[in-house]
Amino acid sequence: QVQLVESGGGRVQPGGSLRLSCEVSGIEFNIYQMAWHRQAPGKQREWVAFITSDGRAEYTTSVKGRFTISRDNGKSTVFLEMNSLKPEDTALYTCNAGGRDDAWGPGTQVTVSS
Repeated sequence: QVQLVESGGGRVQPGGSLRLSCEVSGIEFNIYQMAWHRQAPGKQREWVAFITSDGRAEYTTSVKGRFTISRDNGKSTVFLEMNSLKPEDTALYTCNAGGRDDAWGPGTQVTVSS
């Protein structure tokens, strides 16, 4: 059974930083492309960043230069380092493995507010 568990969310002021983690079990983690998504209240879920099995990363335009995705295959964990946070980054952040419908975590809430 695939299981993903996100952590690291919280409330920060604009300009602050957070580091999200997503620990994965039940799959051969190192062969999967991993992605972070987010969903703000009243909006559709959007893709934020992905990292391929060999470490290539891509970002949605609004987070380029501020967010960094990385992975630790030995720990079956993917990270999202978020800097220079803005109020519009407020959302529930979830991770996904390989685009699988059965490979989503419950999410971790990020709130950026003064």
